[in-house]
Amino acid sequence: MDQSDRYADLSLNEADLIKDGKHVLVTYIMKPKEGFGNYLQTAAHFAAESSTGTNVEVSTTDDFTRSVDAIVYEIDEEKEIMKIAYPIELFDRNVIDGRAMLASFLTLTIGNNQGMGDVAYAKMHDFYVPPAYLRLFDGPSTTISDLWRVLGRPVVNGGFIVGTIIKPKLGLRPQQFADACYDFWLGGDFIKNDEPQGNQVFAPFKETVQLVHEAMKRAQDETGEAKLFSWNITADDYREMIHRGEYILETFGPDADHCAFLVDGYVTGPQAITTARRTFPKQYLHYHRAGHGAVTSPSSMRGYTAFVLAKMARLQGASGIHVGTMGYGKMEGEKDDTIIAHMITEDSVDGPFYHQEWLGMNPTTPIISGGMNALRMPGFFENLGHSNLILTAGGGSFGHVDGAAAGATSLRQAEQCWKEGADPLEFAKEHKEFARAFESFPHDADKLFPGWREALRINSAA
Repeated sequence: MDQSDRYADLSLNEADLIKDGKHVLVTYIMKPKEGFGNYLQTAAHFAAESSTGTNVEVSTTDDFTRSVDAIVYEIDEEKEIMKIAYPIELFDRNVIDGRAMLASFLTLTIGNNQGMGDVAYAKMHDFYVPPAYLRLFDGPSTTISDLWRVLGRPVVNGGFIVGTIIKPKLGLRPQQFADACYDFWLGGDFIKNDEPQGNQVFAPFKETVQLVHEAMKRAQDETGEAKLFSWNITADDYREMIHRGEYILETFGPDADHCAFLVDGYVTGPQAITTARRTFPKQYLHYHRAGHGAVTSPSSMRGYTAFVLAKMARLQGASGIHVGTMGYGKMEGEKDDTIIAHMITEDSVDGPFYHQEWLGMNPTTPIISGGMNALRMPGFFENLGHSNLILTAGGGSFGHVDGAAAGATSLRQAEQCWKEGADPLEFAKEHKEFARAFESFPHDADKLFPGWREALRINSAA
């Protein structure tokens, strides 16, 4: 059934659609399945399935229904690009307050169309949100500035927050876990639960919370510096999430602003993020994206990209989201993934296909994790162009030959090295913890700084 007469209009101009402000625009990489019609026909079917259409004409369709059709407005068969305009009236809104919901956005743009029989694959690569729809999303209530304030830093360009993940991610009992936190906090700022950590039988949640708070107070007394912890409150039941959050705040009391709340936003979905955002608006909302690679990986040709996931996270209200390591760590990524960080931190920014104005919506912090250590950080900062982010380096801290505190210090020194524009080998000669990172991670040292052994031996001999 060819629906291109109704669900496609290639005479529409993108600039005019943006100026009009009545449509969410979405760009997909789409390939039709062989034997099911041409590219435009498949694209129109995709738009129909994403909005008002079905596979037959129905008697209940009227002129108003046609006015909210999703419309294919541009295609490029050679590049497999399909662009669709979705009228903002299509998207569901809360009964209680009229606000937008990301679940509705995903239901339409990444819904039944992902299983269509005439589509070989279709993946969202960018979307544009007009002002009239953007204002209906919560956006972040807290930002990295709130963490900098707790740490006693400037609230603008407060710099690198050195964090870690206690390893192993599972298997430590509460006291052992708290002791590891204390060790790291003697040199670092921020610790997060890893995504599976919660209320395992060998590590009861409430006992762990109490012991970590005690460890935080000891570390703060020892160092004279504030410390931060990001607690995993992820759960299937929103009441469980709220119970965990309330218990943490009650336990930490005057140190409640030292706590972030981590939610596994990909596996639990928009409802969990919004529950945390609205129930605990004063807490930093840490969006962990565990599982996202199922759809965002370059090897997956369906779903959406990591860029799209991060952009959606800002709309929902995530204070920070993991964005990978842009090719500098162990996870998938490329140097030009900096576009993700720019999209979630800047107010006016170009994406892969659309320019987005955020109209003052609070930024979302890039959180970096996955195989990073002090040797990799100067190049990472140089590629990104700034150091206003959170790092959670597990092995990069606890893998340091002199222990977790020295590992944290080496990471802090890596930022200093980059800011000073220093040669890392020369810098290492005057900074012990950074120098010892070369011995801690020799494979990275060999790759990044050939000749490091000779250079640092000369320093040692001197």
